[in-house]
Amino acid sequence: MQHDDGQIGRVLTRREAVALISASGFAIFTGSVPTTRGGRTSGSVPGCVVRPAQTEGPYFVDERLNRSDIRSDPASGVIKPGTPLDLAIEVSRVEKGDCLPVPGAQVDIWHCDALGVYSDVNDPGFSTVGQTFLRGYQVTDAAGVARFRTIYPGWYEGRTVHIHFKIRTQPQAARGHEFTSQVYFDDALSDAVYAKAPYAAKGRRTARNGDDGIFRSGGSQLLLAAKASGDGYTARFGVALELT
Repeated sequence: MQHDDGQIGRVLTRREAVALISASGFAIFTGSVPTTRGGRTSGSVPGCVVRPAQTEGPYFVDERLNRSDIRSDPASGVIKPGTPLDLAIEVSRVEKGDCLPVPGAQVDIWHCDALGVYSDVNDPGFSTVGQTFLRGYQVTDAAGVARFRTIYPGWYEGRTVHIHFKIRTQPQAARGHEFTSQVYFDDALSDAVYAKAPYAAKGRRTARNGDDGIFRSGGSQLLLAAKASGDGYTARFGVALELT
C-alpha cells in the first residue's frame, strides 16, 4: 500500500501567529470549539491554537458526495462494519481577534475502513475503483458545523490512525480558500477499539502516533477528544480560518 506524503506547513509560534493575523489575508487556526464571541482587541490571538496543514495524501478523490452518513457504498448499499463515530467539524473565521461561524463551507472527509482499505483507488494491495464508501462532504450550517456519521478508521502500514479533511469556503468558485489536514486519535483508545471485531482480524498495528512521521509534525495538536456514546464515540473539532 502507498502511504501519505509529507506534512505541509508547520506549527507556528504565538508571535508568528500574531504577525500572520496582522499581515496575511489567510491563516489557519484550529482547536477546541470556539466559545467566545466578543471583547477582544483587533490583532489579538483568539481562543484558537495554530495548527499545521497536512498532506491530502494519495487517496483523495473529489467524489462530490453530499451526505452526512458516509459508511455505505452508494452503488451497492453495503455499509462498512466498524465502531460508530459521530464527527462534527466546526468551521469559523478569525475576525478582529474573535472566532465567528462560517456557514456554507464545504467540508470533505475520507478515511480507510476497519481493515485499512480506501475506496475508489488502485493500490498495490487492492483495487476498489467504483466504490465510494467512507467518503463524503457536508456544507456547514448557520453555526458553521458539518456533521458526519462514520466508523472509527482502521490502520495500514506506515501510518497511525487518522481521518483526512478538506475545507473549501467557495467550492464552486474559481477562487476560494482551501485548507487540508488530518485528525488523529489517542493510542489507548485505538488499542481498545482494535481489540474488537472487525478490527482485530487485521492483527496488531505496526505504527502508533509516535511512529508516524506526519503525526510527529504537529499531529499532537490535531488529536480528537473522542467520547464514548452508546456503542460508539462522538468527537468535535474546530477549525478557524483567517479570511479577508
